Amino acid sequence: MTTRRDFLRGSAAAATGIVFCSCGLLQSAHGQQTSRQKLPVSLGGKRVRTIDVHAHCVIPEASKLLGPAPPSLVRGADEVVIDINKRLAAMDAQAVDMEVLSVNPNWYSRDRELAGQVVKVQNEKLAELCASKPDRFAAFASLTLQAPDLAVQELETAVKKQGLKGAAIGGNVAGEAFSDPKFHPVWAKAEELGASLFIHPQGVPELNKQVAGNGWLSNAIAYPVETTIALSHLIFEGTFDKFPGLKVIAAHGGGFLPSYADRSDHACLVNPGGCNPDIKLKKQPTEYLKQIYFDSLVFTPEALRHLVAQVGVSQVVLGSDYPFPWQLQPVDHIFASTSLSDDDKAYILGRTAEKILNFGS
Repeated sequence: MTTRRDFLRGSAAAATGIVFCSCGLLQSAHGQQTSRQKLPVSLGGKRVRTIDVHAHCVIPEASKLLGPAPPSLVRGADEVVIDINKRLAAMDAQAVDMEVLSVNPNWYSRDRELAGQVVKVQNEKLAELCASKPDRFAAFASLTLQAPDLAVQELETAVKKQGLKGAAIGGNVAGEAFSDPKFHPVWAKAEELGASLFIHPQGVPELNKQVAGNGWLSNAIAYPVETTIALSHLIFEGTFDKFPGLKVIAAHGGGFLPSYADRSDHACLVNPGGCNPDIKLKKQPTEYLKQIYFDSLVFTPEALRHLVAQVGVSQVVLGSDYPFPWQLQPVDHIFASTSLSDDDKAYILGRTAEKILNFGS
């Protein structure tokens, strides 16, 4: 019998040019074959804990506070409410030891009181879930970023009392860039706590008309654009200089920024009038990419090679976007990357996440 998961796996594979062979190998559109990985994952004879920093969920009790959401036809949307047994089975099939769960922030435009209630419920439930399966789940807290003073309190509670690993944030706060000084207390608190901030875009309403039409461009194009803008503001407004210890993880391989980062080094040389002379960066813009972390959701060994070449292998961590079937076998393209050593692969798969998320060994 063909299960729903088998159907999605086959459909997603066809859409991305991947064929699943009866021999148990993956055949990509580029003609590369790799063995499908299984738990426990080992490299060079050493066990590696695989940690997926980009895994979604929804907390129903919190969602109810926000009101009914429009129906979704997006594959995987019916699995964002976690059924423990199903989620663990999916993780086992993906060779993922641990997911770091996050809830996409859709409350930034709501009033402080309501958003605060939503965040409180979400963080409490996330903490409960992680405590029930500490070897399989960790989580990023939610924050009421439209109220920075409240967000500071929420982050401290999440890290110090609830055991959460940092916070998941959008690409902006209802149109306001993260580099706005009003958000500095939040970044200062994250730096103080050693907490990571996972940036996941929510879409750019101003682009909706331009990205309408075939291809789901509102996600495929606008999401990476939003992340690119968010990171660029943090660089060019001097935010990373103010908070050099801030740990930022960017979803979807950091959007388009790592693919064309060198253009950022030339913009102010070409048009000084487009740059603020009062902001004197301590480094070349591209150098800041080496203090940002990026998930590995770039699909192919070649894309991963380029990302590592641009930002450094120490800055890349495993990400899948589960339960959305962007990459159903997120470990395999890392194993297929001939440009990476076994140590490189081990750090991407989990060792770097263990360090930046303050996991024990």
